[in-house]
Amino acid sequence: MTKYLNAMRNGFNFHDRASRSEFWLFFLVTWVMSVVTVTLDAALGFADEGALVLTGILYLVHIIPSLAVSVRRLHDIDKSGWWLLISFTGIGAPILLVMFCLAPSKGQNHYGPALDGTQAPDAHSGLYSAREGQSQ
Repeated sequence: MTKYLNAMRNGFNFHDRASRSEFWLFFLVTWVMSVVTVTLDAALGFADEGALVLTGILYLVHIIPSLAVSVRRLHDIDKSGWWLLISFTGIGAPILLVMFCLAPSKGQNHYGPALDGTQAPDAHSGLYSAREGQSQ
């Protein structure tokens, strides 16, 4: 639940990174809440009129945070948030699904430091240690 709340707190943050667990738990909690609101709409008689009032409110509250967490998840794999536009094509949804399942890029990328606190190895340090081993 804390991952969901973290995603909601960062609902207008389109600049940082979001982990896989934050992304998937956000959508899982949102899906569970939509099942509850559809059920409540049906119990209250809103479904008979064709207007799912509570579900509509839920979707309105979550539209911007879901876009933000999706963009931040793409940033975590070092992709631009503009990749979300591919969903408007016929093949876009499966491609995005695969991208959302990919492992995060290691270390810092264009969109910020790694979420797990690790840093990418310095290119110069590997070269230096190789030369150091040859001199001995």
